[in-house]
Amino acid sequence: MGAHGVLGNEPESIDYSVHEAWNEATNVYLLVILVSFGLLMYARKNKRKIMRIFTLPPTVGSSPEPNFYDSLQKVRLRQQLEMYSLARKFEQQQQQGQTDSVQLSME
Repeated sequence: MGAHGVLGNEPESIDYSVHEAWNEATNVYLLVILVSFGLLMYARKNKRKIMRIFTLPPTVGSSPEPNFYDSLQKVRLRQQLEMYSLARKFEQQQQQGQTDSVQLSME
């Protein structure tokens, strides 16, 4: 009779919380497996749509490297133009100073 108590024939000794927790866990695992299987099937059918989300939009130019070099050339050109304009201003100031000194010496 003591063996029957260990097997759980008496209602007071049966602990259902472990069984309920196991059932909930297996239900969650089954749900996760079914959802991932469904997503896998969806991904197989709509592979192009999914890949379109993760790819960058096509650029007007050929590749991003020439755009980088183009911007670098523009920066160099801008620096050259700034240096040229500074040199022209300096030359104009020098010429202005020379004409002033020439005018002063003539007077």
